Amino acid sequence: MTDHHALFDPLLQDLSDRSRDEVLAAFSAVQYAAHPVAEVQLAGLRDVTLRRQVQRMLKLIGRTLVHVDGTHWTAGYDDDIAASLAAQGWQPLSVIDRAVLVLVLIHSVAIPRSEGILTGDSWKSARPTTVDELRTTRISGEERRLALQRLRAAGLIQLSGDHSGGPSYVPGPQLQRLTPAARRRLQDQLILAAAPASPIAEAIRARHGVPVEVGEEV
Repeated sequence: MTDHHALFDPLLQDLSDRSRDEVLAAFSAVQYAAHPVAEVQLAGLRDVTLRRQVQRMLKLIGRTLVHVDGTHWTAGYDDDIAASLAAQGWQPLSVIDRAVLVLVLIHSVAIPRSEGILTGDSWKSARPTTVDELRTTRISGEERRLALQRLRAAGLIQLSGDHSGGPSYVPGPQLQRLTPAARRRLQDQLILAAAPASPIAEAIRARHGVPVEVGEEV
């Protein structure tokens, strides 16, 4: 945080000592906490004026506040920054890690949502992905095991609470850092991949102006 003080000083210099401390505490919490932070815990998030200062600080480093479940906050990449990084080919995950992550998201989120079991706009899922569902002919058992370890370490997936049938996985807290626009794009793509003939997939294609007949490859 000390390294950023010179960058943030123009935004903080007119604040009282107490307000400055509250803004810095909120900034650090949303930027570095593993999970979204409850609004009631920090004045820098509860107070609209102070929260605006937190948002301005985040903007200076290409980040933005993300509201989670109406009561929590975290920080994620600004949509324009994310688009720029993607256009430059920036991709922190390997092909195998991305494949395993997509499988978890399809089985835990996309399929239940396409079936109407999971509603709302959240990554929380009571339908964990089992190891059997992650088995593919293109990813060896060792590659899958290492990918699961890396994804867990990165907070992109996590173990479900039920271990009665062996380890199973649900989306991790880092996915909460996606902005609403980024979240919708990813969820739409997952549903189109998991259930292309479902009513939800048809609605997605209609919304994007892509008329595809049922049974046609997407």
